[in-house]
Amino acid sequence: LGPHRCQHVSFGLVQGMKTRRGEVVFLEDVLDEVRARVLENMASAKTTKQVEDPMETAEKVGLAALIIQDFRGLLSSDYQFSWDRALQSRGDTGVFLQYTHARLWSLAQMHGNEQLTDFNVACLQEADAISVLQHLLRYDEVLYQSSQDLQPKHIVSYLLTLSHLAAVAHRSLPVRGSAPELAQARLCLFQAARSVLAAGMKLLGITPVTQM
Repeated sequence: LGPHRCQHVSFGLVQGMKTRRGEVVFLEDVLDEVRARVLENMASAKTTKQVEDPMETAEKVGLAALIIQDFRGLLSSDYQFSWDRALQSRGDTGVFLQYTHARLWSLAQMHGNEQLTDFNVACLQEADAISVLQHLLRYDEVLYQSSQDLQPKHIVSYLLTLSHLAAVAHRSLPVRGSAPELAQARLCLFQAARSVLAAGMKLLGITPVTQM
């Protein structure tokens, strides 16, 4: 990407960002702080599995939390930073995006992680499945919108909604125990949701994790 294609986008102030080391905030301090906080949360979470590299995972999850908090609104707007809000695992946060991606990845691994392309779409009749499908169809529109006004908030909002819809569908549309044709259709649906979620996260500078 050449400099002639770059465009400066003005940004607002982040208010209330303090680390445990004091008032003056440096990026290195913030990154150290978010990594430490995520590690603490991972260690205390009963549902957390043993991850291969906790430090690396904590860094990716922590960066996701910072990026999503920063990109949720207009770039030019000031906002009040909150560590507690940024690191919530079930709210509209980067932690929730990472958690959803890891769950969908785990689901695929549990069922062989095959690249499924042939399935009977007529099996996806439930309202929760249709909601995910309809939302997936909006991805191109959201990318175009963000490219026009140079605001990542459209992608952030889209990915958060996708994660909530996928979480609901994951609870209501079981793969294990379903008839083979139905199971394959649902796996394809979750595979598509994970693929779009990962692609959108990468556009925002987030590296999706596969374990949390």
